[in-house]
Amino acid sequence: MAVSVRSVTPRSDTVVELTGVHKRYEQRQRSERLRDALTNLLRPRTEIITALDGIDLSIHRGEIVAYAGANGAGKSTTIKLLSGLLSPDAGTVRVFGMDPVRQRVPYVRKIGVVFGQRTDLWWDHPVAAAFEWKRVVWDIPRERYDRMLGYVKELLGLEPFFQTLARELSLGQRMRADLGLALLHEPALLLLDEPTLGLDVLAKRRMLASIVDLNASRDLTVLVTSHDMPDLEQLASRVVMLHQGSVTFDGAFTELRATLGDRRRLVLQTPDGVGAPALDGASLVGSEGGRHEYAFDAAQVPIAQMLAQAGERVPLLDVETHRESIDEVVADIYEGLLGQSTPTPTPAPATDSGE
Repeated sequence: MAVSVRSVTPRSDTVVELTGVHKRYEQRQRSERLRDALTNLLRPRTEIITALDGIDLSIHRGEIVAYAGANGAGKSTTIKLLSGLLSPDAGTVRVFGMDPVRQRVPYVRKIGVVFGQRTDLWWDHPVAAAFEWKRVVWDIPRERYDRMLGYVKELLGLEPFFQTLARELSLGQRMRADLGLALLHEPALLLLDEPTLGLDVLAKRRMLASIVDLNASRDLTVLVTSHDMPDLEQLASRVVMLHQGSVTFDGAFTELRATLGDRRRLVLQTPDGVGAPALDGASLVGSEGGRHEYAFDAAQVPIAQMLAQAGERVPLLDVETHRESIDEVVADIYEGLLGQSTPTPTPAPATDSGE
C-alpha cells in the first residue's frame, strides 16, 4: 500500500532543515571462488547503494521526532549527516541555519549525539574521568559544568556508579552515562541513534522518561531512531518513516495507525467446551481453551456492535479489547511497500586499484 507523505512541522522557528538530500555509498562485491582472487584484488566489482534519495525534512524547536525505518532505510545516515560526520552528495543540510560540516566547531556546541552501539566513555577509567575530560577539552565554564553535572546526575541517577570503571557498567548504566555526557554542554538539539538498544525493561523505562523530562523542562529538540516502535510511540507524537532512502510517511502516530483503519484486537473468554463464535467483520486470530482472539477494524464495525454480537452468540466470562500493537501496524505497512517495485542496486564501473 502507498502511504502519503504529510508534514506537520511549522515553517517558523525551524531547527533542522534537510532539502533534497541524497547520499550514496560504493559497496565492494567479492566472488567467493578462489580463481577470482586476483580479480577481486585488482578489479573489484562495486555496487552503488542509495542510502538517502531526495530527503526533505524539517523539525521545529521543542519537538520530539521519531525517525523509523527498516534496516538500511537511511536512519543512521541521516543522524551522521546531522552530526557533521558525513556530507550529502546533493541537497542541503542546515541545523540552526548552519552547515554541520563547514561550520563544525561552533555547530557541535549546539548538539548532543548518542549512538547506542558505541560509547564516548573511557573503557578503563571511571565515568567521572570522561566527564572531566569533556569539561576541559570543550572548555565548559566551571559554574556551567557543575550546574549541568548536578542536573544530569539527578535526572539519570548517575551518582551510584559515577566513580565506576566504564568497562564494569551494565548496558543501562552505560547508556545513561553516555546521555549525561552528551548533555554537559547544554545542547539545543539531541540526536539519539538506537538509545534503548539492548536495554532491559526498567532501564528502558528510565531512559525514555529522562528524554521526555529533558524535552519538557529544557525545550530540547530531539530526533530519535529506534527499531522498537512502542518506544517511539511513547516518546513522540510525530513519526517520520523511511523506506529505501525516501520519506514515506510524516505525521502523527494516530494518523499512521489510521492508514490501515482502526485496527483492534478482541479477546473473548468463554466457558470450557464453548468454541469460538463466528463474528461478522472479524477474523479469528487464535483460539486456546476458552480464550479466543479476533482482529477487526473498528472503523468498519464499531466496538459496541462487535461486543453485542459476541454476547448474543456465546456465554461470556470475560471480554477485552485493545488497539493492535504499533509493531504490527508498521510491519503491515512495510509489507505493503515491499510488495511494490523494489529498485535494484546500480552497478558501478569496475575499478583498478593499481591506477
